Amino acid sequence: MAVRIIVKNREKLLEDEEGDKRSLLLDLVELAISVSDPRDAIRKSVKLNDECLTVFSERIPLRNVENIYVVGAGKASGAMAEALEEILGELIVDGAVCIQKGTSNMFSTRFIRLFEAAHPVPSEENIRGAEAVVGLLEEAGKDDLVICLISGGGSAMLTLPADGVELQDIQEVTAALLKSGADIGKINVVRRHLSKVKGGLLAKMAYPARVISLIVSDVVGDRLEDVASGPTAPDPTTFSDAINVLKTYGVWDKCGSRVRERLIRGAEGGVEETLKPGDPVFKRVQNILVATNRGACTAVANEANKRGVHSLILTTHMEGEAREVGCLAAGIIKSVALNQEPLQRPALIVMGGETTVTISENAGIGGRNQELALSAALKISGLKNVFVVSFGTDGLDGVSYAAGALVDGKTVEKGEKHGIRAEDYLRRHDATSFFEKINDGLIITGPTGTNVNDILMLATL
Repeated sequence: MAVRIIVKNREKLLEDEEGDKRSLLLDLVELAISVSDPRDAIRKSVKLNDECLTVFSERIPLRNVENIYVVGAGKASGAMAEALEEILGELIVDGAVCIQKGTSNMFSTRFIRLFEAAHPVPSEENIRGAEAVVGLLEEAGKDDLVICLISGGGSAMLTLPADGVELQDIQEVTAALLKSGADIGKINVVRRHLSKVKGGLLAKMAYPARVISLIVSDVVGDRLEDVASGPTAPDPTTFSDAINVLKTYGVWDKCGSRVRERLIRGAEGGVEETLKPGDPVFKRVQNILVATNRGACTAVANEANKRGVHSLILTTHMEGEAREVGCLAAGIIKSVALNQEPLQRPALIVMGGETTVTISENAGIGGRNQELALSAALKISGLKNVFVVSFGTDGLDGVSYAAGALVDGKTVEKGEKHGIRAEDYLRRHDATSFFEKINDGLIITGPTGTNVNDILMLATL
């Protein structure tokens, strides 16, 4: 397995009596991120030869295309844009893609303009990028091809508030929902109904041009309407659904009056809905998944098997409160370690998806992967050769600088030796600080340029 070094603090993490076992696990972390490289995904999906553009199995004679435009948004979309430009070059008439703030130096493009945008709470920068995307689509005609590069994070990065809604409204409702414990699917129901570009509305702006969306999925189940809130996908949800989400998670009364007024008017039929399945616009749209969480999990399990470790993908639909999933995960790997069920040792169980964290007041620094790992550490404390690794493939976990964490049976004890209790840090959502104080566990990659959700690895080696 040849992958580039991705874990920046790898050597530090290997300064442990079980460094050889940790090395295997870090190899698998790096593999999961490498096989999700959006550049490779685009190169495999898009081919140019004999005056014909092939996207997967679809052949498009260039003589039938007047102009090619490129738009997009998301954490992986900068790398996607770079790879697509390598293939199409000067055939691209114009392009506008919103990328994660602070990553523009990672990419080089000539024909596609890259706009940095904040995440997860949008800023004025995001609106400028979205306006550039919309302005480009206004130029597209029926004989043009629009290639849309969509990836996780695009919900925030491609922000253009609906009429009557201000950026401040979007910022406030986004921040409140992120703290509420709502999963990304529920959050995106609301986002779609406060936007001019989500829920298929970007495809409507491009119509009657042909649209091909290449999608790196970061959502559980690869629901197209939830990846970047589905700018080119039909939306099965309604204004009433958005209201229900806000009320269910205690956010309705925290919303500004403009948000409530728009959603109420929409539920009463006074505001046009997002595009629904069967809309004629989608006859001109193809949405194609080019990289997924399942693909990354499969690569990890296959590599483990090659190395003599029994492996199993338990699920790629992992959801729930992070600390509760951590307890469940610990129970699963303890069953393997102590009872050799459901696998014989050495064993690796892989899970993919995305958990949530319901934030309390005065929370510390952390993220869902670190919180999950710290919760699991409490349950596997004292066990030898047992490990839990949880990380985000985008390289950024919550409000921290780490991608996730690696814990084992000694993690809690290390805290005690430093005079701190893991339970205290878990209670106040301060996992990053705990791992910093014990000088062990954090997995640091920096932004990876991809995003296929989170991966959890449970191992007994």
